[in-house]
Amino acid sequence: MIVLYQRGVSAKRPPVCRYQPSCSNYMIQAIDRFGYRGILMGIARVLRCHPFVKGGFDPVPDHFTLLRNQKTKY
Repeated sequence: MIVLYQRGVSAKRPPVCRYQPSCSNYMIQAIDRFGYRGILMGIARVLRCHPFVKGGFDPVPDHFTLLRNQKTKY
């Protein structure tokens, strides 16, 4: 479903993501690493994305957490 979003919706719009990697790529990586818990991590990431967030580099952490990766926070 995420790949369909990336190819159908996201590909036709200009890039506006505040984070690197994008939220859809983050969710795919989190699912690959943590299974179904990765879906929760991806949803938490989307909820963290709002106009007041600085954004930046936020890779999938090595351990399961719903918080932003503290090592790369700036």
